[in-house]
Amino acid sequence: MTLTAPVLYGLLIPFAGTMLGSAAVFVMRKQMSLMVERLLEAFAAGVMVAASVWSLLIPALEHAAHLGKLSFLPAVAGFWGGILLLLLLDEVIPHLHVDAANPDFTHGVERGNLGKVTMLVLAVTLHNFPEGMAVGVVLAGWAGGDMGITLSAALALSIGIAIQNFPEGAIISMPLRAAGGSRGKAFLYGTLSGAVEPVAGLLTILFAALATKVLPFMLSFAAGAMIYVVIEDLIPGMTEGEHSNWPTVLFAVGFTLMMVLDVALG
Repeated sequence: MTLTAPVLYGLLIPFAGTMLGSAAVFVMRKQMSLMVERLLEAFAAGVMVAASVWSLLIPALEHAAHLGKLSFLPAVAGFWGGILLLLLLDEVIPHLHVDAANPDFTHGVERGNLGKVTMLVLAVTLHNFPEGMAVGVVLAGWAGGDMGITLSAALALSIGIAIQNFPEGAIISMPLRAAGGSRGKAFLYGTLSGAVEPVAGLLTILFAALATKVLPFMLSFAAGAMIYVVIEDLIPGMTEGEHSNWPTVLFAVGFTLMMVLDVALG
């Protein structure tokens, strides 16, 4: 499949969100407050849940409608495939969970402790992989001529992922700065942590081009992987610590924003 300009834009827009978020090290103090981290994680969780439902699971069900009452099968199988893959990766790859309540995350990274810094980067890399897959599979559906997926819907998902990548970029670059790294190095590593997204998206597009019949499975697979990240990494961080209703509000803001983007642009 030829990588057209819209496909390249769709792949790079989320990466740009991570880059802009990582640039927070140039304008913010060394360490982010725990409440700000909780709010950013809540917003990101809301965007990811809405994207999983409107941009991935619902299209997966629609594309399998020809199966009649069994149209749920590809979505269920793909969803569980995504969950199980992330569960496996979570077990075999050493990393710190992206969890604002985790004392070993931003607030526990000791100056010069490169081991924890490396684990932070691995955490966000693992986190970003399913997001890249989600963007890639939707772009593949559009590029393959699937009339059920419009370019606007594909770009809406890319923009939504980019919006939630902005706080993620800050969440990874700020700890690197707090660990004693320079602003430039923290920005670079924070940016590179998002490089897995366009790579994962490109690989997904290439695979989908070879197996267009499994598009419903791939859509729901990406949804399952994203939901795993939300439950395992983001929700614990937004709910732990001193009670506050603001993380719930920011979750709802992220959810509705992604829903509006998908419906209005789709």
